Amino acid sequence: MRIIPILGQAQIDSSCDEGTGEVPKLDLPLARRDFLKGSGILMGTIAMGTALAALAPSPVWALELKKLTADEGKTLMAMGRVLYPHKKLPDAVYALLAKDLDAAAAGNAGSAAMISAGVVALNEFCKGNFVKASAARQLEAVKAVEGQAFFNTVRGQCITSLYDNDMAYAVFGYPGSAWEKGGYITRGFQDLKWLPAPSKEASPPPFIG
Repeated sequence: MRIIPILGQAQIDSSCDEGTGEVPKLDLPLARRDFLKGSGILMGTIAMGTALAALAPSPVWALELKKLTADEGKTLMAMGRVLYPHKKLPDAVYALLAKDLDAAAAGNAGSAAMISAGVVALNEFCKGNFVKASAARQLEAVKAVEGQAFFNTVRGQCITSLYDNDMAYAVFGYPGSAWEKGGYITRGFQDLKWLPAPSKEASPPPFIG
């Protein structure tokens, strides 16, 4: 299960510290100089009033890319939304897709070249900028690369990146693993709210043992 660090604004404005492997605390002038070497940073906010706003210590989030540029990361995030559109999922969740694809690119030159070429193809189809293109044009661009290694890689990574994390669990209402807490019989199994309650004959009390 992957968790994207949610950082307070004061933390984001402080000095760099990359020792833990988490998103670094950014001193923006230093970060700007470092990221010219080829890595990127994705940043955003979580909208107030959403399922995550009350859980996050701050609405501000940041995620570092080791190999891909920020523009490439944003394009992958946008492609993820075309493939698996969820209005309730914030950009912070789709940033996990970019993070995982970035890790693959950082560890394999062939993967890095394939991902970069795929991003270029999407941008060219949209006459320069896939992220800013209309939803209809984005869909056409994604369909144009369907079946290619790039398409299959991004689509396959979406399955775990978008759905196996605490933020997605909170948005979709999944309470997480229950076996270590006694199972679901006494922890949510009977919490159905969108249908009338069944009769006792149809749903007798569970056998606890």
